Amino acid sequence: MIHFDLPGMKERIDELEDQMKAPDFWNDLERSKVVNRELKTLQNKEELWRETRNRLEDAQLMIELGLEMNDSSVVDEIIIEAAQLEKDVEQMRLNTLLKGPYDANNAIISIHAGAGGTEAMDWASMLLRMYTRWCETSGYEIKTLDILAGEEAGVKSVTLHIIGEYAYGYLKAEKGVHRLVRISPFDSSGRRHTSFASLDVMPELEDDNIIEIRQEDLRVDTYRSSGAGGQHVNKTSSAVRITHLPTGIVTACQNERSQLQNKETAMKMLKAKLLELKEQEAQEKKDEMKGDMKKIEWGSQIRSYVFHPYNMVKDHRTNVETGNIQGVMDGDLNPFIHGYLQMLD
Repeated sequence: MIHFDLPGMKERIDELEDQMKAPDFWNDLERSKVVNRELKTLQNKEELWRETRNRLEDAQLMIELGLEMNDSSVVDEIIIEAAQLEKDVEQMRLNTLLKGPYDANNAIISIHAGAGGTEAMDWASMLLRMYTRWCETSGYEIKTLDILAGEEAGVKSVTLHIIGEYAYGYLKAEKGVHRLVRISPFDSSGRRHTSFASLDVMPELEDDNIIEIRQEDLRVDTYRSSGAGGQHVNKTSSAVRITHLPTGIVTACQNERSQLQNKETAMKMLKAKLLELKEQEAQEKKDEMKGDMKKIEWGSQIRSYVFHPYNMVKDHRTNVETGNIQGVMDGDLNPFIHGYLQMLD
């Protein structure tokens, strides 16, 4: 059953609209951005609810008229309306699951090849294509923030900025280690290989005050960015790498237009990583109190992609699986994402 708190939603919309009417509202640009994003999210939810209700009423009226007039021609229209209603209700149900404090935010995702050299780097590039396809079909904008190509093929690591409503809420389901089993295209003997790559997912923070960083805790390095036109396209050192000395966390950005923009983006990534670390430590304390400590390592993969000796993709957390491995690699990830969100409910 879907619990949709429409009165509470309307009340919150009114509160946010009153805040935006204040004369000094736009003086704090960061705060105004957060309020505006929350308002838009709630308004979209309310609009979806209204559209679904109207569609249901129209379908009911169509059925009544068809029965009254003994007109079977409306059956096809009712089937179409019912299919759309099913999609709308499913979306409303998912919206009720996306209630985390950062679920509505943009996302920053990083793909890292595991041990295994070229095999793992090729697998990382396959995952990059898979998530790019999912973002494109889901209407999300993608920006490459940093990429480190492999020596022979694939990528060692890549960081992407995924822009759009609920990007983090959905993509958090993909965080973890992904395992590939296939006949290697790089092995002349045609042997079966297992490769690993990890995906890290963080919310883009809109309120910079959530995480405070002391300047003396940072080391900022600049270097020349590389790109498709060659190893050292830029003549100036516009790429930025930031190291947080107390934790050893490193972030880098090379694809913005200037060194200043690269530094700002790298700082956003660092704050997101520090927030993730803070929440992870808090969760570990809770787990320790419960006597339930789980170690995240390469052996604890969340999903397996088997190309040989059979075709199957299986999520080990939810047991959602499919034999349509090509569809998954082309970005059909929603069954896995939805299964994970339902598991959290």
